[in-house]
Amino acid sequence: GGGVFIVPLLSLAYDFSSHQAIGTSLATIVFTSLSSVIGYWKQRRIDYKIGLILTFTSIPGAFVGAYLTSFIEEKLLGLIFGVFLIFVALRMAFQFNLRRIQIPRIGKTWHRKIVDSGGAIFEYDTNVNLGLVLSFFGGLSSGLLGIGGGALIVPILHLTMGFPMHVTVATSMFIMVFTSISGAATHFSLGNVHISHAVFLCIGVIFGAQLGAYLSKRISGKNLRRIFGVVLLLISIRMILKYV
Repeated sequence: GGGVFIVPLLSLAYDFSSHQAIGTSLATIVFTSLSSVIGYWKQRRIDYKIGLILTFTSIPGAFVGAYLTSFIEEKLLGLIFGVFLIFVALRMAFQFNLRRIQIPRIGKTWHRKIVDSGGAIFEYDTNVNLGLVLSFFGGLSSGLLGIGGGALIVPILHLTMGFPMHVTVATSMFIMVFTSISGAATHFSLGNVHISHAVFLCIGVIFGAQLGAYLSKRISGKNLRRIFGVVLLLISIRMILKYV
């Protein structure tokens, strides 16, 4: 969703409060996700049916997460984000070989088949009821941390619901459209969104999201992911030091 870069940018470079950085970031991610979805729509890699079903719990989660920020003081919220960023940085820098988590089935298993624009076929079985439970927490992280929720939605779809990775990324961005709108609306009502900064950030992220969707099919992300991981680790340490 881009929030792992936007929130530290606003907090460290523009001296926004934690609440304002998170709210403004989430408003920006609305356009990031919309732009990315256009790219993945062209690739035909989005599982729209499952994605829409999961929004039934991810949207309430985003509302709750955004509302919870009004009860958390700035220092603690900044530290929570800094610690979370360390987790994301390590996950990116060291591509842990996580196998799909074996969780007892809850309810019906759905068989899905996606054929993308290049003719690649993705077939998989997925547990929708399990996804509904877990996607609430994806929405919660979106509203609470201003990150769009992808850091949790991607593992939920891939590791626990059995989605192929390419379909996971595309569907995650589709779900993020709804969670970011919900969370951003709540943050706006709380006065945490700087409209002028959000507008200028959107200009950059719209083009960046299109480029990212394009490159995802054409380059190996291994070295790029490690570079991002190191950069995020340094940023996370800087954020923790700021609030300590």
